[in-house]
Amino acid sequence: MSVTAPNGFRAAGVSAGIKADSGRDVAIVINDGPSRAAAAVFTRNRVKAAPVLWSEQVVKGGRVRAVILNSGGANACTGAPGFQDTHATAERVADALEDSAGEIVVASTGLIGERLPMPELLAGVDTAVASAARDGGIDAADAIRTTDTVAKIAFRRGPGYTIGGMAKGAGMLSPALATMLSVITTDAELTSEQCDRLLRAATARTFERVDADGCLSTNDTVVLMAGGASGTVPDEQEFGALLTDVCDDLARQLIADAEGASKSIAVEVVGAASEDDALTAARAIARNNLFKCAMYGEDPNWGRVLGAVGTTDAAFEPDRLNVAINGVWVCRQGAVGDDRSKVDLAPRDVTVTVDLTAGSAAATIWTTDLTTEYVHENSAYST
Repeated sequence: MSVTAPNGFRAAGVSAGIKADSGRDVAIVINDGPSRAAAAVFTRNRVKAAPVLWSEQVVKGGRVRAVILNSGGANACTGAPGFQDTHATAERVADALEDSAGEIVVASTGLIGERLPMPELLAGVDTAVASAARDGGIDAADAIRTTDTVAKIAFRRGPGYTIGGMAKGAGMLSPALATMLSVITTDAELTSEQCDRLLRAATARTFERVDADGCLSTNDTVVLMAGGASGTVPDEQEFGALLTDVCDDLARQLIADAEGASKSIAVEVVGAASEDDALTAARAIARNNLFKCAMYGEDPNWGRVLGAVGTTDAAFEPDRLNVAINGVWVCRQGAVGDDRSKVDLAPRDVTVTVDLTAGSAAATIWTTDLTTEYVHENSAYST
C-alpha cells in the first residue's frame, strides 16, 4: 500500500542495469487522472542536479502526468549534457504515454558528477512504463533505494479518498528536505494551488525537521500528485493533517534507516519564546558532533546539550535551563539534576528534552548518533 493505494495510479520498479548489483533502479508513478493537479518542493542547495532544474519548470504548470525516477546516479554536476539526458528521459516517458514531456517530473539519486548510462536508462523507462500497474508501488519504492536498507512506504485513508507515499533516503539527511526523493499520491480532488500550499505546510513540519548529519543534497525532491479519481473534494484542514501524517511517517522511516546509525534521537525543545527559537536550539543540538558521539557511546552527557544550546541566539537564561534524557531530568536550573546513572540509553530510540523556560513554544528535530559505521560508509562512497 504505497503510491498506488489511491485509485487512478499505476507504478513500477525495474532493473535497467544502472546499479552494479543489478537491483531495481528505475521507477515510475503514473497518474491516470482524471485530474493532473500537482506540486513539488525541491532542495534549497544552490548546486542543483539536472532533474531538479527540469522538474522545477515542470511543476510551475501545476500539472504532472508521471514521475520517472532512477537510482544509481544523481545526474548532478554533469553540465549541459546532463540536462539533455534529463530532457531525453522525460521525452521517452512522454512518447510511451503519448503525452507531453512538459508534464513529466524526473528525479535521480546516486553518485554526483557522473553521466547516466542513457541506453540502459531509456530501455528501463520503456520497461517501466509497459509494466506499470496498480500493484507496482512496492517495486517502485524498492527501485529508488541507494544506501537504504529497506523500502519506505506509507498511506492513510480519509473520508472517501486515500493518500499514499514512498520515499528514499539514508544519508545526507538535513533540513530544506532530507537527501531524499519522495512521491505522494492522492485520489482526492485538489487544485494545484491547494497541492502546493498543503505540501509546503506538511514538509515544513516533517521532512524539514529530519537532520541526521547537517548535509544537504543536490537532488531532494518531493512531489504530490492529485488525480481526483475518488471524486471527493476533501476538507482542506483534514486533508492537510492526513498529508502531514503520511510525510511524518516517511520522515521517521528515513531516520530509522539512516546510514550507520545506532540511535534514532528526538530532540524536543519546549518552553521556548517562539517556535523559531525552539527549532534553532533543537537543530543546534542535533548537529553537534560532541552530543552525537555521546549518544553513540550511551553517555548521558547533558553538558554537551547545554553547550550546543548556548551557541544559538534563542531566548533563555543559562541558570533556568532544564534537560531530560529518556525521561530523567539530569540537568535542573542549569546545574546538576537527577542522578545520570538512571538514564537508560541502551534502546535505539532516544528522547532528549530541553526546557528553555522562556515561553510556551515547542518543536522537535529528529536526528541520529555519529557512529564508526557512518564514517566508514561515507569515507569511500564513490570508490
